[in-house]
Amino acid sequence: MKQANFLPFYLGLLAWVCVFCVKAEDPYRNFNWVVTYGTVSPLGVPQRGILINGQFPGPTIECETNDNVVVNVVNKLDEPFLITWNGIKQRKESWQDGVLGTNCPIPPGAQWTYHMQVKDQIGTFSYFASLGMHRAVGAFGGFNIQARPVIFVPYLKPVAEFTLLVSDWWKADHKTLRSRLDSGKALTKPDGLLINGSPRASSFTGRAGQRYLFRVSNVALTTSINFRIQGHTMTLVEIEGAHTLHESYESFDLHVGQSASFLVTLHAPAKEYFIVASTRFTKPVLTATGILHYAGSTAKASLPLPIAPTYQVHWSMKQARTIRWNLTANAARPNPQGSFHYGTIPISRTIVFANSKAIIGGKLRYAVNKVSHINPATPLKLADYFNIPGVYKLNSIKPTPPAGPAVMAPSVIGLTLHDFVEVVFQNNENSIQSWHLDGYDFWSVGFGGGQWNSTLRKKYYNMNDATSRYTVQVYPKSWSSILVSLDNKGMWNLRSANWPRQYLGQQLYARVWNDEKSLFTEYDIPQNALRCGKAH
Repeated sequence: MKQANFLPFYLGLLAWVCVFCVKAEDPYRNFNWVVTYGTVSPLGVPQRGILINGQFPGPTIECETNDNVVVNVVNKLDEPFLITWNGIKQRKESWQDGVLGTNCPIPPGAQWTYHMQVKDQIGTFSYFASLGMHRAVGAFGGFNIQARPVIFVPYLKPVAEFTLLVSDWWKADHKTLRSRLDSGKALTKPDGLLINGSPRASSFTGRAGQRYLFRVSNVALTTSINFRIQGHTMTLVEIEGAHTLHESYESFDLHVGQSASFLVTLHAPAKEYFIVASTRFTKPVLTATGILHYAGSTAKASLPLPIAPTYQVHWSMKQARTIRWNLTANAARPNPQGSFHYGTIPISRTIVFANSKAIIGGKLRYAVNKVSHINPATPLKLADYFNIPGVYKLNSIKPTPPAGPAVMAPSVIGLTLHDFVEVVFQNNENSIQSWHLDGYDFWSVGFGGGQWNSTLRKKYYNMNDATSRYTVQVYPKSWSSILVSLDNKGMWNLRSANWPRQYLGQQLYARVWNDEKSLFTEYDIPQNALRCGKAH
């Protein structure tokens, strides 16, 4: 009898546990994207663009920390297609990264579904087509991750948010641009600069006295930009997923692949004001404008545009050093960012990557440590998983710049899971470089001119409050240094964010590995994984 009296209690407890488990699963956000060609005219010349659900730029993904994001991509182009998610870590599943080293492309007329969790991330990101020169004619968009309600963000809540995508643009078709690169010629200079797909038509409306968050991403192929808003200061509050100390700027440099969020208070007289993006380190300087419109006003924006630097490299480097991590703020999880401090961790290994320009077989190529990467028919990740021989050679790229001529090969470096690594990007060329690492963020700890050596750590490294990022610039004839905790197992693309250089070989893959086979360190291959090459 006593046992029978406990039955309702046990059933109630079981029901409560079941409800709790259902609620404990993070929410799903589902998207169905149809990728097609369509006519676009951003510079007044009708040309073929790539649209997502008929949109140029593509739709913005809005989600929340830890959400499960499911994107079904239907490819209605006449050639294979892939999308990569710039800055999304893809924890334990490089299968979802969307680059040729990890994924087979989606064939024409087919579809594939990305399943990814934005685990422990918050901030401003983007996505774009990763094959060939597709992103030169569209197929890019914003990817914004909001904090969960239980997470405090270290700035006053804005009334609304605006997503701005700044891109360079060519009047040529993407196949024409690709053919030029394949023939061994450098890409021509862009014909224009765009904000949200237009050189001057983007408009954003706000109310006087209110605060707004501007999420700005440089999704250009080749061009660093300077961003500013006429008559207003911009308070940097987040950069590439890291909360920053609140520094105010009249204008701000964003290099290829980088994103940042600015809090702007509409404190000026009610009228319209120019939002301006202009190219850096280029001749001539290209400019795109948008409009910040005060609600209820009729006065139009007036010239002159706010001025900005054009070629001053030292100005840009000096500004970059003013960006500081907010150590007192919470991260995507409710724990202080300073509890795991990069400055106290011993460095396991130092790697120096030097970019270079080369002529191989009579054609222009770009290389890293004298290896110009080529993509094998079988994705590296599939070859690794199925132990397929002959696809790539581990450590085909050396950890320091070697002597001798550049060669073409699949470029893969072996790294050990849980190591803490220093990576130095050495740029001996006269052009600015920009580097992105998939699967990770890293601490951008140092910039400097000339040749890097270990004695420069004490003088130039910020070992206290450098921000974590997913893209770092390297100034001409200079170096940049990052620290990265290798806590995400997989095959990860380290590439030039300058897309023609990436296309012609300035990239490599980091195989972060240990011999333990466990779902705690890496997920199994997805059931819907596409097969190609020797992995058929």
